[in-house]
Amino acid sequence: MNDGVDEAGWDVEPGDEIEPVVQAVGRLLKVCREGAGMRASDFGEVMGYGEDMIRKMERGTRIPRPEFLDRADQILNAQGHLREFMEEMRKARYPKKVRELAEMEGRAVEMLLYSSHNIHGLLQTPEYMTALYEVRQPPLAQDVVEREVAARMARKSVFERDPAPSLSFVQEQVTLERPIGGKMVLCRQLGHLLEVGKLRNVSLQVMPTDREEHAGMHGLIEVLKFADGTAIGRSEGAFNGRPVSSPRDLRILELRYGMIRAQALTPRESLAFIEQALGRL
Repeated sequence: MNDGVDEAGWDVEPGDEIEPVVQAVGRLLKVCREGAGMRASDFGEVMGYGEDMIRKMERGTRIPRPEFLDRADQILNAQGHLREFMEEMRKARYPKKVRELAEMEGRAVEMLLYSSHNIHGLLQTPEYMTALYEVRQPPLAQDVVEREVAARMARKSVFERDPAPSLSFVQEQVTLERPIGGKMVLCRQLGHLLEVGKLRNVSLQVMPTDREEHAGMHGLIEVLKFADGTAIGRSEGAFNGRPVSSPRDLRILELRYGMIRAQALTPRESLAFIEQALGRL
């Protein structure tokens, strides 16, 4: 029998605003189970999980996977009531900070994104994402890795928006050369960058390592601009790493980002650089 550590779902973060919804789904699950005349242990056996995991989901401390609700709806003859919450539970499984970031990215009309250590999350392939999380120390549990990768993949919907936002990326050269996950993973990652870099709404630039002048020594910079004229930004080396929204603070980040773009290779030169890097693998 599966203990549910990896497959059943994810723990609810204390204080998360999604907690009441998860608890409501748990209560509904319990009502449906009891209405079907099944004990928690019997239901767990049919579903392939232990009684303890079923109890956790019914108490609302564990987020059930959408696939779990789909099968439970069938087993318990819930007439679609459990299935109605599949999409909400799909969103709930992502960490709160990721949901908040995805919401902002979903509203942004322009994004300025500079990455110095890793390829930016919006540009990563699933294999590259997984490799990044698997090399973290101390090691992350496998279900945590899966949850983080799924959350990051969900953010890629920004590329499917219509009208499409304007996306500007600047990547340090080293992020294109470090073989995170091995050469094959990097090879597929660079190929993906070439595809994304050719999109009409995307500007992808590379900052060469041999640049003597570099405005990005403070580390990561992200600025998201919205249709109402407001914006939010952050930088690892400014404002203690906290998000900022005041015009003065945003101007500092935009000034630095503008200088980084000017110092980097042009988009055309950058795609050629990535093609060359790919050819060397």
